[in-house]
Amino acid sequence: MDPKLGRMAASLLAVLLLLEGDMFSSHSVPPALLEKVFQYIDLHQDEFVQTLKEWVAIESDSVQPVPRFRQELFRMMAVAADTLQRLGTRVTSVDMGSQQLPDGQSLPIPPVILAELGNDPTKRTVCFYGHLDVQPADQGDGWLTDPYVLTEVDGKLYGRGATDNKGPVLAWINAVSAFRALEQDLPVNIKFIIEGMEEAGSVALEELVEKEKNRFFSGVDYIVISDNLWISQRKPAITYGTRGNSYFMVEVKCRDQDFHSGTFGGILHEPMADLVALLGSLVDSSGHILVPGIYDEVAPLTEEEINTYKAIHLDLEEYRNSSRVEKFLFDTKEEILMHLWRYPSLSIHGIEGAFDEPGAKTVIPGQVIGKFSIRLVPHMNVSVVEKQVTQHLEDVFSKRNSSNKMVVSMTLGLHPWIANINDTQYLAAKRAIRTVFGTEPDMIRDGSTIPIAKMFQEIVHKSVVLIPLGAVDDGEHSQNEKINRWNYIEGTKLFAAFFLEMAQLHHKNLLV
Repeated sequence: MDPKLGRMAASLLAVLLLLEGDMFSSHSVPPALLEKVFQYIDLHQDEFVQTLKEWVAIESDSVQPVPRFRQELFRMMAVAADTLQRLGTRVTSVDMGSQQLPDGQSLPIPPVILAELGNDPTKRTVCFYGHLDVQPADQGDGWLTDPYVLTEVDGKLYGRGATDNKGPVLAWINAVSAFRALEQDLPVNIKFIIEGMEEAGSVALEELVEKEKNRFFSGVDYIVISDNLWISQRKPAITYGTRGNSYFMVEVKCRDQDFHSGTFGGILHEPMADLVALLGSLVDSSGHILVPGIYDEVAPLTEEEINTYKAIHLDLEEYRNSSRVEKFLFDTKEEILMHLWRYPSLSIHGIEGAFDEPGAKTVIPGQVIGKFSIRLVPHMNVSVVEKQVTQHLEDVFSKRNSSNKMVVSMTLGLHPWIANINDTQYLAAKRAIRTVFGTEPDMIRDGSTIPIAKMFQEIVHKSVVLIPLGAVDDGEHSQNEKINRWNYIEGTKLFAAFFLEMAQLHHKNLLV
């Protein structure tokens, strides 16, 4: 968006707020407030990029359980805590204890930051969740630049954590800092919960949230997460749902040792043959899951939902080209989005114990483990799905009359999450996006699983919204991860506008 257009839009919204007599505290909103905030953000964008560069330089990898990376994680959390303290927030770094690993070693868990700024009872309180740990990255794995040196090329800021999730966390902090630097009263009370173990499963976070439910979270009205991406390169989005995930292992075992195919081939029930038959029974060539009853609890499709998919901007040709896929299973935008977001899918991930190296080896594996998962959607239940899958595999296996032993286990069970898009903060987010980007947002779900959203909704019982800042091609978790400078800076403005919109809507609700 052209900066002049952004300032014009800001001025227009400020005038409208004044005309409506809107108040987020005891004073009217200054007519040029948004323009001043946006100008400040534009003028200081190089400083914001420099701070992101400093944060990206910290190798806060939580996935590789080695002391050096844990030290980096602790350093990252300390830097973030110091940044928040300099904003005037009250910061508590919560000791999370240690993590026991399968090999017997113990590693300290980085602290979780709980921070608060403002406690005005006449204002709404918005809590922002973010994480500062990253996935592993090494330049030798295909990065064009050093992943821990933020490098700008054609307006793209390349670096591990740039979009997932250091950039969005800093955008929220930058938005708060703009009001503080201009000596403007914050329109809402702000809280932060920032962790350093999200990429490793948010170790011990659920226990902390449960513990703080009636303390830190007691005054929170809304929770904002910015930890996913738009569905396009230029059009912003609001995310109101994610799929869950049930991860399964199916083991077929004859004995502990492998066999020679010349000595035993033809006289055994081979575990690999059993496993391939089991995996092949799960899903057909059209992507339809073959487990009986699996679709029974899927929420019915409504006309309103169909219209939501129709309104979403998705260029199928661009999507295919960027995905480097010749053909998808479905031909229309609506079908693709529905099968990504609101229908379950089953994916086969791999086989443990099989020969998978280059060359030829005439081995019959003595035991193999197949790995697959099902992405769950409302209103599917994890325990019901576990029973359905287990029963199906047992039925298929019994028909083979194999002498091998089969064991099915579900190693992960995460429920889907969906929010009420009529909540106040969804309306505020829509208005803020119109102000900053001059367009209506895509209302999207995410086909992946973001457990923290469901956790907050179930434990804290507050409205949760996902406001992504990154473009669809940002490459989170992959080589050459990036965030566009435009997304980072306009995202900072988006959060600032969101604060004001929340305040305006709160005042209107008080008058009703």
